[in-house]
Amino acid sequence: MSSTAIANIGELVTWADDEPVRRDAGLVIEDGRVAWVGSSRDLPASDDVVDAAGGAVIPGLVDSHTHLVFAGDRADEFVARMAGRRYTAGGIRTTVAATRAAGIDALRGLAAARMAELRAQGTTTVEIKSGYGLDVETEKQLLIVAGEITSETTFLGAHVVPDGMSADSYVELVTGDMLTACAPLATWIDVFCETGAFDVDQARTVLLAGRAAGLRPRMHANQLGPGPGVQLGCELGVAAVDHCTYLSDADVSALSDTGVVAGLLPGVEFSTRHPYPDARRLLDAGVRVAIATDCNPGTSFTSSMPFCIALAVREMGMTPTEALFAATQGGAWSLQREDVGHLRPGAKADLLILDAPSHVHLAYRPGVPLVRRVIDHPLLRSCESV
Repeated sequence: MSSTAIANIGELVTWADDEPVRRDAGLVIEDGRVAWVGSSRDLPASDDVVDAAGGAVIPGLVDSHTHLVFAGDRADEFVARMAGRRYTAGGIRTTVAATRAAGIDALRGLAAARMAELRAQGTTTVEIKSGYGLDVETEKQLLIVAGEITSETTFLGAHVVPDGMSADSYVELVTGDMLTACAPLATWIDVFCETGAFDVDQARTVLLAGRAAGLRPRMHANQLGPGPGVQLGCELGVAAVDHCTYLSDADVSALSDTGVVAGLLPGVEFSTRHPYPDARRLLDAGVRVAIATDCNPGTSFTSSMPFCIALAVREMGMTPTEALFAATQGGAWSLQREDVGHLRPGAKADLLILDAPSHVHLAYRPGVPLVRRVIDHPLLRSCESV
């Protein structure tokens, strides 16, 4: 059994109940798992030693909401929104046209390049959705590509209604032939329950059909305004409701009572000029919160979880520690994973060495490439930042 010690850690974030953040610490990896954490003076002998040189060591970031597989560019929409045009869901169809035309090999190359961006900025676990095909064959292609990158694949055929179809007839397709083709390639089922996309009854139909096909449900909801999506998600016991920009007191209570994760996507509000979600309100109510990039070409074309952490601290009322927790353990909750998002013994050895003495610098120095090294299971591959 081979072992690797991480020595001279200035600050170690494990999220252990007794001491979530340790100073002057060490960590040992055995066969791709965290085997020991403790004081640097007690660090056991190991086969190999990695010197953290006083840098902070944190769990690999868990990006629990992305749309990584797509073609095309919507920079013109961003320019228009910065000039004052309001966002609506219709721009998705522009990406659908480009994605259908691209072909699977081009999509593979584009997704691989984006995944390299994510990983260089510290993401070691990622969820990837379909949703830019809106026909059976392209949705299937998107999930094939996503599955080559991650096991956390999500069938989002119910993203918006394609041109030339009614919402009800499209829901029949999504829950019929499209689900049959895509369910074997997916872990999750998702739906955009929003004005301009799918109403609450259509969303319920999609999620229940996905669950019957063996997929676990999650949702987009309450992004563009108040609505019934969060309540539906809590009723059905979905893993997470993402966006949660506009919430009533009843929505907050339902999230707290059910344990459904509220996935917050601050890159969206940055790009659309919508108000940021009030994370402080959610945390004070006992809601489990995740932060993710929502990497997509229209409303959040960022691959940077550190950027989203900085936005959460600056704009959403979170402390740096709360924001990092939401970007690691919170993301793991969203994906119903117990092996990632923390560095307690038994966790996967997915960790980052920062070129900074504390995790606080992720928010304190926004835009600075602070991930010095990524170490992740199963191959203990590492990439030095440049």
